[in-house]
Amino acid sequence: MRIIIVGNGKVGSTFANQLSLAGHDVTIVDKRAGALQQSGSNLDIMTVVGNGATIDTLKGAGVSQADLLIATTSTDEMNVMVCLLAKKLGTKHTIARVRNPEFTKEINLLKEELGLSMTINPELACATEMARVLRVPSAIKVDSFAKGKVDILKLRICEKSPLAGLKLQDMRKFKASFLICAVERGKEVYIPDGAFQLEAGDRISILAQPKQASAFFKQIGVQTSPVKKVMLIGGGRIAAYLARQMLDFGAEVKIIEQDRNVCLGLADQLPGAEIICGDASDHQLLSQEGMEDMDAVAMLTGFDEQNILMSLYAGQISKAKIITKVNRGSYEQIVDGMEIGSVFYPKYIAAEVVTRYVRAMENSMGSNNVETLYKIVGDRAEALEFRVTRSCRVCAIPLQELPTRKGILIGSITRGNRAIIPKGQDVIEPGDSVVVVTTIPGLSDLEDILEKRR
Repeated sequence: MRIIIVGNGKVGSTFANQLSLAGHDVTIVDKRAGALQQSGSNLDIMTVVGNGATIDTLKGAGVSQADLLIATTSTDEMNVMVCLLAKKLGTKHTIARVRNPEFTKEINLLKEELGLSMTINPELACATEMARVLRVPSAIKVDSFAKGKVDILKLRICEKSPLAGLKLQDMRKFKASFLICAVERGKEVYIPDGAFQLEAGDRISILAQPKQASAFFKQIGVQTSPVKKVMLIGGGRIAAYLARQMLDFGAEVKIIEQDRNVCLGLADQLPGAEIICGDASDHQLLSQEGMEDMDAVAMLTGFDEQNILMSLYAGQISKAKIITKVNRGSYEQIVDGMEIGSVFYPKYIAAEVVTRYVRAMENSMGSNNVETLYKIVGDRAEALEFRVTRSCRVCAIPLQELPTRKGILIGSITRGNRAIIPKGQDVIEPGDSVVVVTTIPGLSDLEDILEKRR
């Protein structure tokens, strides 16, 4: 697909990277020649220097031949205007980044009246992911497939866990239907077989129906009840969105923010939350406000270093579920080995949302059969949900007889309203929805899981 991205900031460049890696023809537009030169040298993309809100610049970028334009400039109004111009000039689909919480109620009207295909709010998307984890606090990350019938939950194995030292073939002793579909050990990622032995410190991705995942967690002695008392450090947009979702979920929410004007705004937006105006780096203040007694603490300031250090501190003084927001992707390898709970990168989450939308567009154009895609281990492993067509060569063959490629695991089969964690004798049928976990990038069809014919 031909995709134009207007705005080469943190979000725009991340979108360009992810969509380019997925094999799309990407052009990025920005007024800053230096930033474009860096992106052009690092990525396999075209660049156009100019104001993306002008007709001449958009025409120079090939807007009339584009399948999709994504506007990610620094202002919502500019993004909406760019999309409106692109639509008038012949672009088939448009996506606008809209971040202002005040526009949330108007989003559907904007999409309808201006012909927007989609709006993306990175802060809201990130807050929603965080809220999902807080409802299953033992998990580091939670992704849903098959319209919520199947989840992939990431869990870290602690020293005293009954899973430490256990081979996957011995998991039958747990009375629950689940599948360990990926294991992270240091910098390595494994798609495990039955002989694989788990170790303390491993981060495992578990595929199961929500009730079965809860039953498994109870048997291995980890918390399954949602959090009830939440402390948010920092009062930015993500904090406001997360606080609203947790209040709606029935939790008690306390926000600590240093800027008095921000506190006043939060008090107006969130009458059910307790807003504390103070410096969260003051350990005495945190103690007074009961950090030790919280079920969850989320570090959401605008400074990555502060968030990381405060998460380390919270882990020392409390047993709370810890959430850490990190903006810089370059910190990913550094924080991977730290005890800072669940780490969220807002720009990557937004990129996943856009990538899933583009996959859906390809489906409608008949170019692939991917329904849903999640990056479950950064860029090293992903889970894809395929719809099965009648002509698919994997149908009616027992899974144990399928000649699948190395680095492939069939995690679940959804048939009607029934989700199946498959065994070797199970078969795939037309109309099924199949979740595949893989370390192989770029799968676009279920038949791509098969060994290539020679």
